[in-house]
Order: sequence, then C-alpha cells, then structure tokens
Amino acid sequence: MKLITFLTFFLLSFSCMAAEETSRNVILRGSYDNSLLQFKGRKSGRVAFMGGSITQMNGYRPMVAARLKKLFPETMFEFINAGISSTCSTTGAFRLRSQVLEKGKIDLFFIEFAVNDDQDAGHAYRECVRGMEGIIRQARSVQPKMDIIVTHFVNPGMLRDLQSGKMPVPMAAHEEVLKKYGVSTIFLAREVADRIKAGTLTWKEFGGTHPGPAGNAIAAQMIGSLLKTAWSKRVAQAQKDHPMPSEAIDQGSYFNGVFLSPGGSANDDWKWQVPNWKEIPGGFRGTFAGMKLLCSERSGSETSVKFKGSALGAYVLAGPDAGVVEVSMDGGPWKRVELYHRFSRGLHYPRTVMFAADLEPKEHTARLRLARESNPASKGSVARILQFTVN
Repeated sequence: MKLITFLTFFLLSFSCMAAEETSRNVILRGSYDNSLLQFKGRKSGRVAFMGGSITQMNGYRPMVAARLKKLFPETMFEFINAGISSTCSTTGAFRLRSQVLEKGKIDLFFIEFAVNDDQDAGHAYRECVRGMEGIIRQARSVQPKMDIIVTHFVNPGMLRDLQSGKMPVPMAAHEEVLKKYGVSTIFLAREVADRIKAGTLTWKEFGGTHPGPAGNAIAAQMIGSLLKTAWSKRVAQAQKDHPMPSEAIDQGSYFNGVFLSPGGSANDDWKWQVPNWKEIPGGFRGTFAGMKLLCSERSGSETSVKFKGSALGAYVLAGPDAGVVEVSMDGGPWKRVELYHRFSRGLHYPRTVMFAADLEPKEHTARLRLARESNPASKGSVARILQFTVN
C-alpha cells in the first residue's frame, strides 16, 4: 500500500514538473545548477536585474528577490538593480560591463527589454537582435557560469498583436537569440493574452504597461515556477560553463559593447560639465543627478573622438531642446543623427543613438558637429552626451 502511494505521488509530481517545463509561457532552456550550488552550498549569491522602468520600479524585481531570500534563508544575497527607465537593449549592451559585470561574479541574471525595444526605441528586428545578443553573448563570454532568465513584458500594442496571432518584433528577435544561447524565457506577455482570452484576467487587473502588484506577482510566480522546475532536477556536483555558440547570429551585435567617457572630447565649445538642470526646461530624473555630460549648444561647433571598434554611438539625454549631431567618420561625408525623441517634449530622455555600425574593426576618428537646424518640434539645438558607445 505504501509502495502504491509512493508511486502515485511520484507520478503526480513528475507530471506536474513536466507540465511546468513544457508550458508554452514558462520555457526552460539549459541548466540552473550553477546558481543553486552557489545559493545552497556557498550560502552567498549575487543577483542582477537589467531592463527599463519595469525593472527599475518597485515591481517584479523586489518580489523575485523576496522569493529567493525566503527559499534560501541562510544565504547572504546582494541584489543589483540595473534598471534604467526608457532604455532599450542597445543601451543595455553598452552599459552591461560597467553596471553589471564589473560588480563581481553574477550568479543569476534577470533581463527584460521587449517593451522598451518596442515603444521607446522602435527597433527593427536587426537592432533587437544586436542589442539582446550583445547582452547575452557578452555576459556569457565574461562570466560563462552565469545563469540567465529573460522575461517578456507587454504593452497594449504588443498585446493586440499577440491576441491577433502576431508575434511582436522584439519578442521574435529576442527569442531567436535566447534559443541560440539556451536561455530561458518567461513569456509573461503571452500569459497575459491567454488569461484575458480565458476571462481570468483583465488588462486593468494586470496593471498596464507598468504592471500593478497583481501583474508583477504573476511575473514573479512564473519565474518561481521555472526555477522550481530547474532546481528539482538532479544537480551537478560542481559548477560548469554554459555552452557558447561559436558564431554569433549577427556579427554586428554589440557583444563587445562598452562605454567610452566623452571627457576627452571637451573643448571651448563642447563642455564636460554637470548641467545646471534647475535652469534647463524639461523633466529630469534623479538617476542622472551629479553626472558630467559633454554638452554643446553652439550650432556649427565641432569636436572629435578616437576609438577602436566596429561601431560608435552616444548615450544621450535628449530633452525639449535636443538638436542634431552631424558625424563624419574617418574624413567621410557628414551624416545627420537626430537626438530629439518623441518623448523629449517634456523630459530629458535617455537614449542611445548609433553614429556608425558595421565598420572595419580598427582605429577610427569621428568628427562631431552640432547642426544648425534641429527637429521642428525641438525648442533648441543642444547636445548632451553621457557616454560614447563603442563596439
């Protein structure tokens, strides 16, 4: 009788595990033994979260952190919040090294950029691949034992696409990367669509693009389900490197992305300074308080930057007075790059603009010139550069 009871319990447990593992919205790829061995065996752990405002806000991130602390009560955790509102996966690839990898060994890494690649950056498929592959390949190259989970959050437009049977561009592009690198997906966006169709959830109950407590709880529960399934398997005796594809999906992906300080490009017209934000119209986020930027407001003013790599761009704060930067690469023709964004009207909006990509990977010199004509919606012609982005 006891044997039958045990077998019944075992089969029920196995069927539940299999259902979790094969769920279309909780997609387990690869092993999570490394993080389990670290948290349970060494009783310490460093967990990082990267994304836009959905990550930066008090949402799914602290919920997941609380779950981990409850699951491993004797483990000393360090949690890194690398969420920055409005930023996309392109910016993520360039800020990954300084804001995540240089913090030390990362045991478990959570990423979300689907919404911002869509509504903020408006990326085409190629840029979505280049940003996400830039993050995943760089992370695994520098720290090959890092366990990674990517969550696809959702906005109204993406929800409508899913409800009509279409896959939103960022999610399709990110999934190509995640499948290639064996990284798990929490398909929260499709879970929301499924529950709304079934009548068990409404968009209002979920909380919208920036989910409310109920929406974030769904995300945290799905992450918990994935980790429970992964950690219930037979665990390896020692940590192992995750497999790395020999070739990238796109050789132009930003997996060698770094920040390059623009301080060396300062001159009489391009000032390396902390702007007096109190006297500059437009909203300003405290995230950037006290930071020096390379600033110019004189049309026609020039500066230059030398770099080694295959791509150059700039991580900027583009406010109501954002202008146009003209760029000449290695003495070539001038190219106009618009800094002003549709969200710049009332906010000094953080974004990355690429000046040149697919260059020969060698030393280059770029000349930058502030254009005389800016976007018709802009109230000025100003450039404020936080960092140059170099691949």
